[in-house]
Amino acid sequence: MVLLEMGGILSLIIIVYLICHSPAIILLIVGLNRLKTKPENAKKLLIIAGIYFLIGAGICGALLT
Repeated sequence: MVLLEMGGILSLIIIVYLICHSPAIILLIVGLNRLKTKPENAKKLLIIAGIYFLIGAGICGALLT
């Protein structure tokens, strides 16, 4: 019942979360796919994805408070 009353706010939270974390998710998928063929490039992509997750979490937390 509570989710039905907060439908607009919940959808806004999900949209903000996806906007903040979608580039990091894409980088993570690409990095994991390249892990066997180009390991040095994949390490860089995974590090960038981790940093982007951290920054995205900070921005997401700041926007939602």
